[in-house]
Amino acid sequence: MDDLKYGKRNKRGDWAPNLKIEIAPIWALPPKLGAVLKWLPHYFLPWNLFFAAFTLVYWYVVVPEVDVLRTLSWWVLRLFVVNAIALLLFFGAFEIRLYILRAQGSRFKYNSKWPGEQRNAAFWFQNQNIDNLIRTFGTGLPIWTAVEAGTLWAYANGYAPWLRFAEHPWYLAALALVVPVIHEAHFFAIHRLIHTPRLYKWVHSVHHNSVNPSPWSSLSMHPVEHLLYFGVALWHLVFPSNPILALYQLHYAGFGAVVGHIGFDKIEFGGEAALDSHAYTHYLHHKYFEVNYGDGLVPFDKLFGTWHDGTAEGDAHMQARYERRKARAN
Repeated sequence: MDDLKYGKRNKRGDWAPNLKIEIAPIWALPPKLGAVLKWLPHYFLPWNLFFAAFTLVYWYVVVPEVDVLRTLSWWVLRLFVVNAIALLLFFGAFEIRLYILRAQGSRFKYNSKWPGEQRNAAFWFQNQNIDNLIRTFGTGLPIWTAVEAGTLWAYANGYAPWLRFAEHPWYLAALALVVPVIHEAHFFAIHRLIHTPRLYKWVHSVHHNSVNPSPWSSLSMHPVEHLLYFGVALWHLVFPSNPILALYQLHYAGFGAVVGHIGFDKIEFGGEAALDSHAYTHYLHHKYFEVNYGDGLVPFDKLFGTWHDGTAEGDAHMQARYERRKARAN
């Protein structure tokens, strides 16, 4: 594919899309039915439907019976091993195709540099990929599995309101539909929290070391951030829900983290066929640090003045905000 039909490349070779990033049209006033209907397939496909389908398989194939879940035992290790294999295969598929085989070269790549070729003292062994892998599997995956096991244990022992699909089909179906919205609200809140000066210095800066993110950057975080991030599943212990939806929420956070860190705008499949990654919103956050704390599904950034739509106007708005903050500080 010719990526210059869809975007532009600067003197450094960095690529950016022509079209500005839009907030989900469901929030538009007055309502725009045509835009919503055009957007809806993108809400479900491909990521949300994939994570939901994987969760169902996971529940019926991997998770043991309720009687077993009531006691923390061997099954926790089973979850950890399955999660590790699934994460290695899913994230690894993007890494191998896009960054090792470089199947599409640098077409649609936001940052022209390749993380594995850049040595940086901010990373363990001065290597971003090695650092990201150690943090992902060393603390991210254990914390992910611990939250997952604790959630299932709580449901099995009656510490959370467990609604059955047969008895509450419409409510649980609606709750399943808003799992991405819950993720966005939770993520925005904790993201703003860990951008406060002290927490940023000691916690979130670990993730932001990956200015040029790649798939393994997705869950490369400080353990405190891992706890906050995967804590999104605990909302399903607060309000009436179902353990399958809690797992879906967790999988959406864990596996879905790669979506914003792929580093490419489109993933080519041959000819003119390609899958949009929708990663540019979060890439701009890694590039500029103080914009796009959310992904635009819910207009939190618009409300708080931190939205960057990828245009020159977005740059100007960001710079004006920086200048106002500098003036206040002086």
